[in-house]
Amino acid sequence: MLGYKFRRQQVFEHYIVDFVCIEAKLIIELDGGQHAEQQQADAQRTEYLERFGYQVMRFWNHQVFMELEAVKEEIAQYLLKQNLV
Repeated sequence: MLGYKFRRQQVFEHYIVDFVCIEAKLIIELDGGQHAEQQQADAQRTEYLERFGYQVMRFWNHQVFMELEAVKEEIAQYLLKQNLV
């Protein structure tokens, strides 16, 4: 995306993140229905990852399936705002 490479299912410390762009310090997490019951654990995970200087963006699976272009646009806008592009 916009010249940045994203790695899929990347080990990060003791977590496996869905997608990560090392250069942009951006982690993308895709959440299924089980995440509705584990919001506190997800918040702790996000806080942990952010301690390493990463921004964590979370999207529901249904958003990706139903609104893929909007999800891609949100990620692109983040990259543009950070002057990374």
